Amino acid sequence: MECRKALESAGGDMEKARKILEEQGQKLAAKRASRTTSEGIIDSYIHSGGKVGVLIELHCESDFVARSEDFKNLAHELCLQIAAMPSEDEVLEQPWIKDQSKSIKDLITEYISKFGENITLEAFTRYEL
Repeated sequence: MECRKALESAGGDMEKARKILEEQGQKLAAKRASRTTSEGIIDSYIHSGGKVGVLIELHCESDFVARSEDFKNLAHELCLQIAAMPSEDEVLEQPWIKDQSKSIKDLITEYISKFGENITLEAFTRYEL
């Protein structure tokens, strides 16, 4: 329904509609930023060869979202990102390895918009031999 409204507002222009939806998602994420994230999951990834491993703690607001496949997919994407990027500094500002036009923060914002809940990357550790 939101996509339809955005497309109508943009006069049928798909690119403008996409930008409208991105802005709405950013506004929603800003509203949700102060909400407590007390649920979530711990996820891990071991790269083939066993030389690189990642462990993350990803939080959300409800157990319902934490158990969803989409949330688990986000956790996995974040594990892959951290495994691929040796610098742990400013992980949220790094370009996403699957789409260089987005940062990790943008990716998380998309999921915040999708779920309507705040999501935080609480902690992560990258191991490398």
